[in-house]
Amino acid sequence: MDYLREHPDRVWELTRQHVELVAVTMFFAILIGVPLGIVITRLRWLEGPVIGTTGALYTVPSLALFAMMIPYTGLGRRTVVIALTLYSLLAIIRNTVAGIDGLPAATLDAARGMGMTGTQRLVMVELPLALPVIMAGVRLSVVAAIGIATIAALMGVGGLGRLIFDGISRLDSDRIIAGALAASVLALGADWSLALLGDLLRKDTRASRGWR
Repeated sequence: MDYLREHPDRVWELTRQHVELVAVTMFFAILIGVPLGIVITRLRWLEGPVIGTTGALYTVPSLALFAMMIPYTGLGRRTVVIALTLYSLLAIIRNTVAGIDGLPAATLDAARGMGMTGTQRLVMVELPLALPVIMAGVRLSVVAAIGIATIAALMGVGGLGRLIFDGISRLDSDRIIAGALAASVLALGADWSLALLGDLLRKDTRASRGWR
């Protein structure tokens, strides 16, 4: 705890780097994962290959994945972002599919009866109603990415893992505790914030269904 009190600026800077890395990762993961989930609900034959591939990638140890990518993407930020994005896809794709599949048939029939096109149903009905479930997948991915990103410090991209590995190399338990504690607080804060956002979305969804 002494390190946190004596070097707050250093901890804050590493936390900022950590947040930035996870934010960039989640941007790409959502940009890829949600459309893939939507496509799966339209082309069911893709579900097995896509879920199977992302599931297999999720089981690969993070250090091994980083090592396998270095010859192709280099040692640095690009490798870390790509690896974290691959790890984040499974939960987002699964929850996007589950959210759309779980919509009431009566709601979709009503949308068709109103003359909505497929695109209109997706944008105005399916995605808004499935959003709470999709957000649950994003929440899981964010918390996992925060944890895995600590290992990414070995790739020279900074973040809170830098404190942990510096502490290990110097046999300084105070640095290790500072890095681990800051990463834990960040993960818990992100989990709580996204859980609150998910609850708000669920309430909005229930209200929308009740109005309909």
